[in-house]
Amino acid sequence: MLVVENLHKSFVTAQGHLAVLRGIDLTLEAGVSLALMGESGSGKSTLLHLLAGLERADSGRILVEGVALADRREADLARWRREGIGLVFQQYNLISSLDVAANLAFQARLAGRYDPAWVTHLAERLGLQALLTRYPEQLSGGQQQRVAIGRALASRPPLLLADEPTGSLDEASSEAVLALLLQLVGELGCSLLMVTHSERLAARLDRRLVLHHGRVAAVSE
Repeated sequence: MLVVENLHKSFVTAQGHLAVLRGIDLTLEAGVSLALMGESGSGKSTLLHLLAGLERADSGRILVEGVALADRREADLARWRREGIGLVFQQYNLISSLDVAANLAFQARLAGRYDPAWVTHLAERLGLQALLTRYPEQLSGGQQQRVAIGRALASRPPLLLADEPTGSLDEASSEAVLALLLQLVGELGCSLLMVTHSERLAARLDRRLVLHHGRVAAVSE
C-alpha cells in the first residue's frame, strides 16, 4: 500500500535551515495499522503532511500502490487526496455551516463515492443517528471527533491518515473513539497510519514506528 524511501524534508526558519526529516524509510501493507510515535518536533506531523500530498519532500520517494506521489501532476494529486486517502485531525476540522449529516457526506460527495447506505451505517456505528441535524458547535469534543472519523471513512479510502485523532479527548473518550476507529478500519480493510503520543493507544495498533530527530529510531511489531 505505502512505501517511503529515504525521505528528507527541511524548512527555512528565522534561525536558518531546519532539517525535519533526515532519511525516513517505512512500509505499510494493505489492511495494517501503524502507530507513528516520537517526541514533539521529531517530524511526525511533517511526515503525515508529505504522505497526504499536502507538502513536497526535498528528496526521497513516497510510493502509494506503486505510484510515486512526486510523479503526479497537481490535478492528479488533488484527485488522489479526494479519493485515495481519508484524513482525521486532532482539531476535527468540521465545516461549521453544515450539520452532522452533511459533514459526514462531504468527503464522499467530493470523491464521487457517496453511498447513502454506507453513510447511514457509519452514523449508526458511531452513535450519531440522533445528532444528524445538529451543527458542530452543538456537539461535544468526542462527538465531533466521531463525525470527523465518519467523514474520513465515508468515501471508503484505501488509506487513512490520522494525526493525534484523540489528543483533545479524555482517557475514556480516547479509548472509545479509537475502538470505533479500529473497528471501522477493519470493516473497510483499509490501511491506517496514526500519529500518537500515547503508548497505551499505540499498543492497540498492529505496528509502531518511533521517530527521533527526523530519523527512524525504532520499529516494532
